[in-house]
Formats: sequence, structure tokens, C-alpha cells
Amino acid sequence: MRILFTCRPAYGHLYPLMPLAIAARDAGHEVVFGTGEAFLDKVRALGFDAHKVGISIQEASDEAGKGDMLEVTLSIFAEILPRTTIADLTPLLPVLRPDLIVYEMSDVGAATAARRAGIPVVSLVIGRSIPAEMPAFAADRLTPLWDGKPPANLMLGDAGIDVWPESFRDPELAGLPTLFRLRPVPWNEPGTLPSWLDGRDRPLVYLTLGTVAFGAIGPLRAAIDGLSRLPVDVLVARGPGDPGELGELPPNVHVTGFVPQSEVLPRADLVVHHGGTGTVLGALSAGLPQLVLPQGADQFFNAEALESVNAGRALLGDQVTADAVEEKAGQLLEDPRVREVATRMRHEIAAMPAPSEVVRRLQEFAAD
Repeated sequence: MRILFTCRPAYGHLYPLMPLAIAARDAGHEVVFGTGEAFLDKVRALGFDAHKVGISIQEASDEAGKGDMLEVTLSIFAEILPRTTIADLTPLLPVLRPDLIVYEMSDVGAATAARRAGIPVVSLVIGRSIPAEMPAFAADRLTPLWDGKPPANLMLGDAGIDVWPESFRDPELAGLPTLFRLRPVPWNEPGTLPSWLDGRDRPLVYLTLGTVAFGAIGPLRAAIDGLSRLPVDVLVARGPGDPGELGELPPNVHVTGFVPQSEVLPRADLVVHHGGTGTVLGALSAGLPQLVLPQGADQFFNAEALESVNAGRALLGDQVTADAVEEKAGQLLEDPRVREVATRMRHEIAAMPAPSEVVRRLQEFAAD
């Protein structure tokens, strides 16, 4: 079977697809990627054939210009991004002839191209659903993508792959006629852990704002200042930013660029982060409490959901001060109730179907 995976050219959109893509390749299937130009070399370096499909969210944002936030968001995700994906993918499909297309949920134009070509298609969840009122506003723009036959969900279609554990389910996914549960396996490119992580005698706090919100120096510095007051070691994954922008650092704070997050999390005692879905699920997979400092996109929904099930805490906007971070982080390090919830979710995640099992089910789905 030949499977085409499509995604936006961004780490948070590519990485969630990798465990499933690798499992498919290991099972003997041919795996091909379609993504934006900026990530073609990265995907090829991971051992997959890749073709230019679509553009980045930043490119779409530049095209949309400024204006009402809701109007600009709808223009980006319901018009510009789908249009460019459809334009690139439509002539490519007769050449690649995939048996199945798997698209991450923001790349809905891939579903349009697949439907028109008569190819089975399934979405993969990479975040929580947007509030119910948003699809209502977007319906007039998203419905035409389905050529007059709207599916159960205008972004996820009629078939989806759900990565949320049972205690943290996204209620919007219940309406999909076909739903595959997939264990969210933390994945990152190989890297080296800092040597000082070995031989510590204090708790470890892992701090990151991801690869998009890394430029939010104010919240990052406030988090560093607050955490440094606690009897902990702090590992800051700065991402692509310049560590020098953070100024002088306390002795218990260690800043690096990128780290293999899947290897850091089992060593950590607390994760302080932006609320990206990959980090949320990675921390839950490790049974860790979380302090979320959301900066945009679905991070606010993730933060709210974590608080609602008592798996973490959140600080929003002006609430992100050194004092507040110190207080919340200190509480999370000491509160056994939050850790118990996170531990329960870790067990739920471990019991979810492995990528190899989901590949077998997708093969049956494509054949039907």
C-alpha cells in the first residue's frame, strides 16, 4: 500500500505524523509526504520521499494581511491554505497514485483533493477542536471544499485518528462515523542530552515555549525567574531563538537550543510550557504535572482542558509573572492529586493502540 501523508511545514504538524509514518514504513508500505517547501529537505533527511504541497501558516498569514482577527483566521485556514494544498496536490495524485491519504487536521485541502480523486482519506488529530461557534462562522467557507457533500466534521471529515486518552477526550470527535484510536508516541529527531542531567540531587523542571512561541521573551524570562527561586534544576529548551536574549541566568538554570524531548520527559518532575499538543501529550505520557503558559492557537484550549481534569495549571497573559510561576510550580511539585491524575492518564495512553496496530486498521479501511 502507498500512503501519502500531508502536513503544514512546521514541527508541530510534522512530528505528530511521524510515529504512524514510521510504523507504516516498517510494515513494508510505501510512505510519501506532501508538505511546504521549507520542510522538504527535513522530511527527505528522515528517509521519506517528499513533494511540495501547500504553504506555511506564516505565508498564508502574510497573504491574508491584517484586519479583524476572526476574519483573518477564517481566511487563512478555510480559504488560503486549502486552496494552495488543492492546487499542488491535484496534479500530483495521478502521478503518486496513493491508496490512502492521511492529513493532519489543519491541512483540510488534502481531503478535498482526495475526495475528488476517489482516494480514501483520513484526518489525524494534532490539537483540540476549535470552539463550537467557530465552525459555525467558518461553515460557509469550509462547506464548498466538500463539493456539496459536507462530512460529519468540516475539518476532520468522516474518518479521523484520535490521539487523546480516555480521560482527556475531545467531545467533538465523537461525531465522526469512523474513528481510530492511536497512542500518542512522543517523537523527536535524535539529539544529545546535556551531561549535567546525570547525577542530579534536585527535581528537574523542563521549560519550553516550543518552536513557534519561542520569541515570547517576556513570559519565558518570567518563568525562568520564578522557577529559579525553587530548589530545582531548570532545563530551558530555547528552540531556534538566541539564548543571549535571555540575559544573565541564575546558576540553577541551564539553557540549550533543541533537546530530544522524548528523552528529557522521563527525567523531569514538572513541565512548564506553552501548551502545544505535542508537549501536552508527551508530558501526560510521562505522567507529569504541567504548568501551561499559552501563547496562541489551540494552546488556550489545551490549558483549559488540563485544568478541568486537574492534570495541570495555567497562567494566562498578564498572569505570567515570576511570583505567579514560582507559586504555581511550587504547588504542582508538591500536590500528589495532580500527579495522580497525570499518572492515570499515562496508563490510559499506554493502553491505547500502538501505531503498528493502527496501520493494520488503516490498510483495512483503504481496502474497503
